[in-house]
Amino acid sequence: MTNTDPLELLDIARSIAAEAGTLAAAMRSDGISVEATKSSQLDIVTQADTAVEALIREKLTAARPHDGFFGEETGEVRGSSGITWIVDPIDGTVNYLYGSSYYAVSIAATVQDDAGVRTSVAGCVYAPALSAEYTAAVGHPAHLNNIPLHVNQKVPLEKALVSTGIPYDLTKRARVLKDINHLTPLIRDFRLVGAAALEIVGVAEGRTDGHFQRGLPIWDYAAATLIAAQAGADVRGTDSPAPTAELLVIADPPLADSLEPLLA
Repeated sequence: MTNTDPLELLDIARSIAAEAGTLAAAMRSDGISVEATKSSQLDIVTQADTAVEALIREKLTAARPHDGFFGEETGEVRGSSGITWIVDPIDGTVNYLYGSSYYAVSIAATVQDDAGVRTSVAGCVYAPALSAEYTAAVGHPAHLNNIPLHVNQKVPLEKALVSTGIPYDLTKRARVLKDINHLTPLIRDFRLVGAAALEIVGVAEGRTDGHFQRGLPIWDYAAATLIAAQAGADVRGTDSPAPTAELLVIADPPLADSLEPLLA
């Protein structure tokens, strides 16, 4: 097994995310278009998604040739080191396509137990258009541009600002809209940014008080949930071998206790 020191893995993630973010920003400046669709006509892939993932994979393979790789666009290749890198080359692809600044590169180093449950040990979410680098490693604080992050604490449900996301899967949209209708009278307000990783790290930095999402793929949350957890958030719903979280709830523990029963 190769070295698995979380801080060394984080250094690799940061360096590669910076390169990947530079490429994504340059391609956006040059103009991009839709290359393909996935689960529905709303779930798009641009030329930048595939190019950025190819860059990340090439750099990770060069740095750690025995590690596994699991990318949104190219799937999983197993390694022999015990580490698998989970990558979303551009989180918030629709935002990116429309010229919004709210998109990010997400890279996480993970380990897997005998039951198949993956645990993130280092992660970086880098939003080039926002000049925002969110980072964390197991046993170490979360940071935004090297400044420590802390979740908002002891916010009562009625004063909570909560974020969520609308799934691309049209069969799941009605349930999420039902969640929103149910929670709206009980909380301060909702926020929908359109980039799951940035919404999750928003809880870490106190930009919102809580986040929930249904059917979120692991590449969207592998890095961001580690960052939120290391900033003091309770992360619920990722302890499954399935590559998708049926229900993800992230908030300070008392607020998570209030939110989770309302969404169950």
